[in-house]
Amino acid sequence: MEPLQRVVADARACRYCEPELPLGANPVLRAQESARLLIIGQAPGTKVHNTGVPWNDASGERLRFWLQVDSDTFYDSSRIAIVPMGFCYPGRDTRGGDKPPRPECAPMWHPRLLAALPNLELTLLVGSYAQKHYLAKTRRRTLWETVANYRDYLPDYVPLPHPSWRNTAWLKKNPWFERDLLPDLRARVHALL
Repeated sequence: MEPLQRVVADARACRYCEPELPLGANPVLRAQESARLLIIGQAPGTKVHNTGVPWNDASGERLRFWLQVDSDTFYDSSRIAIVPMGFCYPGRDTRGGDKPPRPECAPMWHPRLLAALPNLELTLLVGSYAQKHYLAKTRRRTLWETVANYRDYLPDYVPLPHPSWRNTAWLKKNPWFERDLLPDLRARVHALL
């Protein structure tokens, strides 16, 4: 097995997509071999790109609220690994949001990283890109159907919507998410930490 420290160092030094990245390459990820929980999100936004700290934004605040973990716990890479689908900020799309994660990143790095994380017990798939990649043909027609049927993916995965402000209206219209999914998610996460 390849040492995780080497894989993480190689990933952080990656410049493969740099010509396509508007702010240049700045791969953002965290992991230690002892981590039992893995969070796979989309790609860093500009704030995360600038700070190098994953989920260091309003979406990260909401994700930490969902998990009921403080910042110290969330950023303790000996317990929680954070490996997004794209490690670098991909730029803005024409509709005003961020572009999707670069398609090269996950296929290039995830197999090596996951092979070097032997203690993982649960992976949170945050957003449609992670769900499409990891759940493949077993995911439902929409992200929301996939999230609503999260129990089908246990014990390995919990699919989640992105904790962006853009999903606030959906969350208000679907009280089952906070009533049913979040307590189950919190119990599973706290059992691992």
